[in-house]
This record gives sequence, C-alpha cells and structure tokens, in this order.
Amino acid sequence: MAQPIRRKRTVKKNKPRFFGKWFLFVFSFFLLLIITIGIYKFRDGFLYYLGFKTDKYANELSADERKLTDIRIYEVLHKHDNKAIGFDVSEYQSEIDWEQTYHIDEAFELSFVFIRSTAGKDKIDSKFKENWKAAKERQLIRGAYHYYRPNENSIEQAENFIKTVKLQKGDLPPVLDIEKLPKSQSIDSLKVGLRRWLNRIEKHYKVKPIIYSGESYYTDFLKEEFSEYPLWIANYNFWRNDLESDWQFWQVTGKAQIEGIKGMVDINIFNGDKNKLLLKCIR
Repeated sequence: MAQPIRRKRTVKKNKPRFFGKWFLFVFSFFLLLIITIGIYKFRDGFLYYLGFKTDKYANELSADERKLTDIRIYEVLHKHDNKAIGFDVSEYQSEIDWEQTYHIDEAFELSFVFIRSTAGKDKIDSKFKENWKAAKERQLIRGAYHYYRPNENSIEQAENFIKTVKLQKGDLPPVLDIEKLPKSQSIDSLKVGLRRWLNRIEKHYKVKPIIYSGESYYTDFLKEEFSEYPLWIANYNFWRNDLESDWQFWQVTGKAQIEGIKGMVDINIFNGDKNKLLLKCIR
C-alpha cells in the first residue's frame, strides 16, 4: 500500500519592515522641512501676531481667516517698509474718521490714498467730495479713480470724471479702473473705448493716466496695447511678496483693517519711497 504524500507546510515569512519605516521617515522629514520653511518665511508675521496683535476690529472674516490675512499683510508690508504705503476708499467705506488713518496697526505709516470719484457716464461717488477734502486736510498724497463701465460711452465717462475731479498740484495722476469684460461689444471695441477715455483725460489734465486692473485681466487683455501707461495692479495671491518692475502700485489685499475705517480696506504699495512718489504727482 502506497504511503500518503505529506505536503510540507509553507511558513510565511514576515516581510521586512525596513521599507515602510524608511518611507515614513522620509515623508516625515520632508513634511517637517516644509513646515519649517513656511514658519521661517513668515516668521515676522507669526511673531507679530503672537506677541502684539489684538482683536479690535470688525468680524467680516472668521478668526482663522483674519489671523492668516493679518500675517500675510504684515509680512508683505514688513518686507517693503522702505516703500510708500497707502489705501483706497469709496462710498462703500461709509463714514471715515480721517484723523485716525495714520498707520496700519501702529507699525506702517500711510502716505497716500486713492479715492473713487466716478463710475460710468453719470455716477458720482456719494462720498467723493467729502473724502477728497478730508484727505487733503489729513495731508495725504491723494489720487482720484474712475470705475469704467465697458458697456457705456467712453467719452461720456471721461467727461463725468473731468467735471467731478479738479486736480491740484501735488495730486496723483487720474486713474482708470477697468475690471469687467463687455457684454455687448467685442474686446477690440473695449480697447478702442479705453483708448478714447485715456486720450481725453490726458489731453485735459496734461498728464498720462494710471491704469488699474487685476494682474490676469491686464496680462490677458491690455498689456500688449497699453504698456506705455503707469500701472496699478491688484494681486492678492498669498505667495506673492514682491512688485514687478513695471508696476507703479501694487494692491496687496482687499481685507486690511485701518483705524478710523469700519470694515475691510484695500492696501497698496508704491514701487518706491515717499519722495519718489511725490515726483509722480502733478506739478
């Protein structure tokens, strides 16, 4: 009788855990490195917030959003503390206590302000006259901007600005604020209208106007044909810390807080110090 064949038991060997431990170590190392770099990059902002920041303003943002926003603002302004810093306002800021608008968090002096004067062919900012006078009394370098409506006549818009804004020696050049795309015309027609507005304003005030726009909008639609104009660019990207060489002004954020102004405010950096800014003013 044949003997039954005995099968050998296969003993499962434990796979070495070396690879898993090595992967975990490398992953942890790089994660720690990224966190360390981030803390170092924004070290001044974190130290500032942890040591000196107080919650004394409006609550448009959540607590965490407010902290992150304040850290970025402080970091950017700290890096450019040799440059002139300013803000811009309109009727949306309502009543402003101009005697309080000297600094951002008592750390950065405010040197200039852009004030909305007009929008479209017939809109006059309800606070322009009051803000324009108050900025002069506050001894801020002031500038007026027009919010361009793409679907309205460009010359009528220019005339609305001209009849509203009387620039004086020491004021900044006029600003054309273009942010929207047209609904009833082509991009080429929009460019024709913008050129007409700019030419009419330059002829009247004898100074080349400033163009304000978002960086993407300017790059995609305006840069090729309007590069000869001074630029005021809005870019709120968290990771951007510097101005481009061709930016005269950089709008850093729309979520800053300034003593004397309720709610959130736009903050701007001029690509130079206050003395250089004065050279850009009407003489």
